[in-house]
Amino acid sequence: MAINKSKVALGFIVAGILTVSFGTVLVFVGPMVIDDQIVKNIVIDPKNDMSYTMWKDLPVPFYMSVYFFNVLNPKEILKGEKPMVEQKGPYVYRKRCQKDNITFHPNFTVSYREYRMYFFEPSMSVGNESDVVTIPNMLVLGAAVMMENLPFAVRLMISATFKTFKEGPFLTKTVGELMWGYDSGLVDFLNTYLPGMLPTKGKFGLFAEFNNSNTGLFNIFTGQDDIMKVHKVDSWNGLTKLTNWGTPQSNMINGTAGQMWPPFMTRETTLPFYSPDACRSMELVYQRPGVMKGIPLYRYVAPKTLFANGSDYAPNEGFCPCRQSGLLNVSSCRHNSPVFISHPHFFNADPVLLDYVQGLYPNEEDHGLFIDIHPQTGVPLNVSIRLQLNLYMKRVTGITETGKMSEVVMPMIWFAESGYIDGPVLTTFHTNLVVLPAVMVYMQYTFIALGLATVIIAILVHQRPKRFETDVALTCASTHNSWAPDKGHVNGSHTQNE
Repeated sequence: MAINKSKVALGFIVAGILTVSFGTVLVFVGPMVIDDQIVKNIVIDPKNDMSYTMWKDLPVPFYMSVYFFNVLNPKEILKGEKPMVEQKGPYVYRKRCQKDNITFHPNFTVSYREYRMYFFEPSMSVGNESDVVTIPNMLVLGAAVMMENLPFAVRLMISATFKTFKEGPFLTKTVGELMWGYDSGLVDFLNTYLPGMLPTKGKFGLFAEFNNSNTGLFNIFTGQDDIMKVHKVDSWNGLTKLTNWGTPQSNMINGTAGQMWPPFMTRETTLPFYSPDACRSMELVYQRPGVMKGIPLYRYVAPKTLFANGSDYAPNEGFCPCRQSGLLNVSSCRHNSPVFISHPHFFNADPVLLDYVQGLYPNEEDHGLFIDIHPQTGVPLNVSIRLQLNLYMKRVTGITETGKMSEVVMPMIWFAESGYIDGPVLTTFHTNLVVLPAVMVYMQYTFIALGLATVIIAILVHQRPKRFETDVALTCASTHNSWAPDKGHVNGSHTQNE
């Protein structure tokens, strides 16, 4: 009986040790299994149904919120007074992105064109596209700066052309017209006699060239040969570097296309990406950790040096000619029009820019851009890219439309492109990347605890019967000795009787 109990106890001890060993192996193998699954699902491959569909047709609703700087004192500006503006908006548009012409190549890259379309969302907007707004006329004030070095007689002729087509220094149009275009005799004239001078061949609007258009031919790495290269740009429109900036560094095409990044990020990781709209590569930096609906994230923001001028940040010298820090001169890729990009309300810019215009109130919460990334996969969870479009204005002699206006970088509009993962996509993401890894962690420690408990209980159970049997044996022996008759006494009695 004791032998059988020993065998059972020994069996439990062995089982416990095996369970502990299995749990210990899971501690080391579990993360490797999870990482391997992440790699398999992040590679751009049509066989990966969910991730490929997510990359091809973004299932996350994206919105573009547009804010106009309505000019309150246009007549006074022409007299040299400080511009006064009031923000009007948001006017919200749902943005739909879809990749087309997808072609895989032998060198582990894939090329595509991404088309974008915008649809007005009245329920999310403060008004309708029929709302009327006054902003500077880029066709007049932008052209005036572009022509300021031409002979005086030519400038007089340009001014006469503006008057002929009834183009003044400021536009009062509906939101829809300013966004997507309005009929202009001057635009038709320029497209006929000076083709290529304007970015559009039809109506002229701030976003006329964006709607129903694509962002160019991207060729990016699929990650099949090296997962740390996934989504990185190999070329754009056949170019591996740009030509519109002043230094090799500023002409580099760095990072991804701005939608996803390679996995396994650390706090030292940055987010480089190439933006065709900004005509350059940009880089965001880690700010802080966070959590979104149970999913861990890293928040990345624009460093203060992003739009700094060459004097404040030497590597940006290639993006000059520069003005104050906080402004990016994009005239070299905008038909030489004196257009500058900045953060909204000149956030993180030289404070002097706020002194030139009344009605601007910058703060990080409303005007700072950010991307929240799930660091383990490189997938954005929450995005808000906020940028402002500004026009450099000044008095140009010979062009009477400029009056006596002071030199100023005038804010026209700012917009925020935002989106976040929600609904079924978020549920699937949370299950695969949060719940299942957590279950695996709990399992490995459960196996270790269960194995240790089994070993300890088996040892205790094995020891207790031995002590019990020893105590019983000693007790029985003592009792037997106390009651047994004395052999000598018995023998003596018989002898005497005999």
